[in-house]
Amino acid sequence: MKAVVTTGNGGYEKLVYCDVPMPIVGAGEVLLQVLAAGVNNTEINTRLGWYQDGGWDVATPFPFIQGTDCCGRVVGVAPDVDSQLIGARVLVRPCMRPDGFNSMRNIWMGSDFDGAFAQFVKAPASEIFVVNSEWSDVELGSLPCSYGSAENMLHRAEVGMNDHVLVAGASGGVGSAVVQLAKLRGAKVTAIVGKSKAQKVREIGADAIIERGADIAKFLGEESVDVVVDNVGGSTFDAMLKVMRRGGRYASSGAIGGPIVNLDLRDFYLKDLNLIGCTAWDELVFSNLVSYVEQNRIKPLVAKTFALKEIAQAQQEFLEKKHVGKFVLIPELAS
Repeated sequence: MKAVVTTGNGGYEKLVYCDVPMPIVGAGEVLLQVLAAGVNNTEINTRLGWYQDGGWDVATPFPFIQGTDCCGRVVGVAPDVDSQLIGARVLVRPCMRPDGFNSMRNIWMGSDFDGAFAQFVKAPASEIFVVNSEWSDVELGSLPCSYGSAENMLHRAEVGMNDHVLVAGASGGVGSAVVQLAKLRGAKVTAIVGKSKAQKVREIGADAIIERGADIAKFLGEESVDVVVDNVGGSTFDAMLKVMRRGGRYASSGAIGGPIVNLDLRDFYLKDLNLIGCTAWDELVFSNLVSYVEQNRIKPLVAKTFALKEIAQAQQEFLEKKHVGKFVLIPELAS
């Protein structure tokens, strides 16, 4: 089969489109034909070595196949797996909890083992979710990592009716998902976004827009926000804490603007804030997401598609951050 093999840390030359052996399913596993695979920050960061000093608990298994998002069709199963799954269109839950949901240890498809940047991929049968929906393969392939991470943060932060949620990086894959999923919960959403993307973010549900680079506290006033969902970090972190109400919740699963931040501990402890790190997904998160899709309660937001072999171009354009939503790769049909 054809796949993109990431051979090590480095530039785009480390992404090699080539022939590799087909995956062989073991006990409890299924074989999927990959129909669509989304592009995420995590794949770029892994290739660049961004996580090496940042707490990722398993060494990256180079050379390997990346690809965290997968919409696929079941084409084979192990003898101990229900053969009626064959032919089903599924999403793979990329964040897996191998020790059960009472342990926070987690492993990720496409980061800790081979993922979906290939014509075929294998996955544990326990981690695939059949989806009954009219959404296209590409639309479904845009969901798992971004929407799952967004749903996990909102779930952990217990976002509900009448909460005021501030979303940083609201035009990105995770940020745009947070906007939709927070509105689904009845929250008021203020989105931080570049001026050129503001209208699109309003269309998916944002109640108010703060232009990126503006004075957040001046726009909102101090102690005006119940929840901050921030996958940006960097220089805006301290401003986020200033606008949070007492007892507010701050949730993050990324740091695309920089992982090192300024924290005034007085804002943290005097306001009784809750800082919530969100990497391991809770058990309900992915089944919730699938139900939203099947009930058409959220909308896919696909910015552009690329052939799988165009992955370097896709990642280059991704890093320009001119798009709203997700880029999706489409493998060649297997002959």
